[in-house]
Amino acid sequence: MSGYRVAVVGAPGAVGSRVLRVLEERRFPVRVLRALGSERSAGSRVRFAGEELPVERASAAALDGIDLAFFAVGDAVSRELAPEARRRGAVVVDKSNAFRMEPDVPLVVPEVNADALEGHRGLVASPNCSTIQLVVALAPLHREAGLRSVTVATYQAVSGSGAEAMEELRRQAEGYLAGDEPPPGVYPHPIAFNVLPQCDRFLDDGSTREEMKLVLEPRKILGLPELAVAATAVRVPVFIGHSEAVWAEFERPLSVVRAREILASAPGVALRDDPQAGVYPTPREAAERDEVLVGRLRPDPVRPHGLSLWIVADNLRKGAATNAVQIAEALVERGLL
Repeated sequence: MSGYRVAVVGAPGAVGSRVLRVLEERRFPVRVLRALGSERSAGSRVRFAGEELPVERASAAALDGIDLAFFAVGDAVSRELAPEARRRGAVVVDKSNAFRMEPDVPLVVPEVNADALEGHRGLVASPNCSTIQLVVALAPLHREAGLRSVTVATYQAVSGSGAEAMEELRRQAEGYLAGDEPPPGVYPHPIAFNVLPQCDRFLDDGSTREEMKLVLEPRKILGLPELAVAATAVRVPVFIGHSEAVWAEFERPLSVVRAREILASAPGVALRDDPQAGVYPTPREAAERDEVLVGRLRPDPVRPHGLSLWIVADNLRKGAATNAVQIAEALVERGLL
């Protein structure tokens, strides 16, 4: 019987449930699917390929006999169970931050650096959602003109913080309009009709962990260890879809016309760039899509050989689930699974 024995750790969650959906949509060769979750979610059911599957408690024993394990959980669970899955013979595709910057762990966006999968040691990391859409758009431009520096401001949907944050936005919006707004719980301030210049916790230098990911991860993925990156990450009252305002400086001249030509044929990119006609990417347009939408291309008047771009993607699909499944597909194509 053909196909792989697949486990999805965190299957009931926002990302895990989408991993199941994307596996089904893309017809990944699954022979056996094991849905794993927390002790609290054990006993619930998830849907895959027309069936209702029981959720088992995630444990080392539950990973026995698995060929491929997707981890859509937090750092602590990944650190505990991903090595166990690998010891039991599975290849792990991990969405958490636990292993991304380890030198011997490939950090992969298949449209950009699938070659990094060669020689993997049973563990592949999928980058942060904001990093993924950034490098999908910038990599083809980098190949043309040589990327020198990047400044990025993100406008990140609450789904990046999980289902509880989505519900908090919904409750606060309804309460605000009714004159009875509930207090914040997930975030330190109300998120409805507000923007918060904080994604994740603050570090000693005043930046946040999210901003530091945007500095470090593109360097590893693009093979540019000295790339200058400045980032500000902002949480906005949007349910799904991260947006990014990007200023990119290149080593060589790159016209807007040529950049449009490159992006129009770049893998994983959908060019949406006719602002005079109201055509530019928005989170609502990007939701439930796997492409990275790029628009608002224009010269940067401050940076030599600079371009400004607006980049939007579904953070739960391309920013998480779809990228993980694409990694698995690339492993299969290369005979590495």
